[in-house]
Amino acid sequence: MNLPNGVTGFYRAEGSEPPSLNGKQFKQLCFDFVSRIRGRVISISPPQYPANFYCAQVEISKELIYILLNEHYPYLTFASSVELGDIKFIDVPALHALFDSFYQVTGTAVLNTSVDQSSLLKLELNSAELEQIAYWKPETIGQIIFNHWD
Repeated sequence: MNLPNGVTGFYRAEGSEPPSLNGKQFKQLCFDFVSRIRGRVISISPPQYPANFYCAQVEISKELIYILLNEHYPYLTFASSVELGDIKFIDVPALHALFDSFYQVTGTAVLNTSVDQSSLLKLELNSAELEQIAYWKPETIGQIIFNHWD
């Protein structure tokens, strides 16, 4: 998976700031899609420091699910728990199919892929991001795209 410049939320002052996504659209889609499959939205939070993602907490068939959207690029995924520095990614096929027309829904097979130095060199990450990766030492692609780094 190619990770674009700024996906982590870090950049150099002299560099270009990464784009920002429309949080209003994410919120509307969450309410629409979750209600279509007879679920309910509990809460939706914008990216809150140090997190770099929007987070919707929903309940579907009595199961608590988190819908995460990267703040800068249209990468969306699902999780069973979201704790500081520890996100348990899951696949939710019913939601995947609905969100797929609007975002790049990224599943566990990709998000749980290990990160190594040789793979980092192939990505479009900027020097500030590479410094953060060296400091935080993420083990997976998912920990880079959806992070709580400060």
